[in-house]
Amino acid sequence: MKKVLFCVVMAGIITAALVVTGCTKQKSGAVSAAPSEAGITVRLLTDATGIDDKSFNAATWRGILEFYGDTWQNTRQRGTAYDVVTAETQDMFIPIIRQATDEQYDLIVTTGFTFADALTEVAKDNPNQNYMIVDVDWVDLPNVLNVVFAEHEGSYLVGVATALKARADGIEQPKFGFIGGVPGATITKFEVGFIQGVLAVLPDAQFLDYYVNSWGEPGLAKTQAKAWYDSGVYAIYSAAGGSGNGTIAQAKEYRIQGKNFWAIGVDSDQYEEGRYTDTESAVLTSMLKLVEPSLTYGLNAVKNKTFKGEVVTLDMKAAGVGYSTTNAAMTQDIIAQIEQAKQQIVSGQITVAATNAAARQIPGFPQDLKAVDD
Repeated sequence: MKKVLFCVVMAGIITAALVVTGCTKQKSGAVSAAPSEAGITVRLLTDATGIDDKSFNAATWRGILEFYGDTWQNTRQRGTAYDVVTAETQDMFIPIIRQATDEQYDLIVTTGFTFADALTEVAKDNPNQNYMIVDVDWVDLPNVLNVVFAEHEGSYLVGVATALKARADGIEQPKFGFIGGVPGATITKFEVGFIQGVLAVLPDAQFLDYYVNSWGEPGLAKTQAKAWYDSGVYAIYSAAGGSGNGTIAQAKEYRIQGKNFWAIGVDSDQYEEGRYTDTESAVLTSMLKLVEPSLTYGLNAVKNKTFKGEVVTLDMKAAGVGYSTTNAAMTQDIIAQIEQAKQQIVSGQITVAATNAAARQIPGFPQDLKAVDD
């Protein structure tokens, strides 16, 4: 499969039951794909966290809405041009992909590596159907578009930001935590990138990590976050889908109490999730994974009849990853230093390791992480 680097122009892009038990269609709509204003139809398939995860799935949904000129509040073409189905359990992945295929949507989009095996099985049987999977680069079929991101690069930047804030706050012997969802190479990129960014500023920093083994268990993440904050962990970065909302909730509780702890958001700007006053949020910054342009790319490829099986990579140079500056605690001095690191990554002066195996070769990098390389 040909791999390409996707450079995009970012301006302007940024419950009824189904016949399949165990799946939810998040809004009632047409049973089959109907003609749309854009001339094509798409169905998004997600895991149990759905499009209300305020993170990865939400960003994918926004990309679809933007393509059709709709908004989160005004989904006027939902049920005709586009729709979404959520699988409540993983054993429903194959049935919902088959159902969308039978309903003849022009493009079927799945999110996350947990869909990879199911998509591969169905796509092999339906060579004339266009499929797209986000966060996977190994479904090597001529009818599957794979989109991946350089999460390690964006995570490096929020690591730098977090370390700079700890230094500005005079934190002695700072400790940082990482909470992951389901272990795998993709989530490893978040963790190792973040740690490298912190170490670039604070080479003696300490790290803890924990994996929820679920995208939808915020209670587990909240419990772990509380234990870590109580032990003196300054900030926790979560890449755990809906589970990560538990980290934000705990950081929010403690900041309301006047305690100086932070959560670091992921995929979307999660500032609002951490807001506890009109001007304050427990989310210092978020690693932005700009999923939206990848949907524009895939949908335009279908519309223009140029769709093919390929791997599209959105790295920092292609403006595929970044960080948020919504929180006023991200001072101009901190932002200036992050921007310098960003340019060094884009120019190649800084290379961020994407695997645990590679990162462990870096002096001072922790050797006992729970991160796994596929």
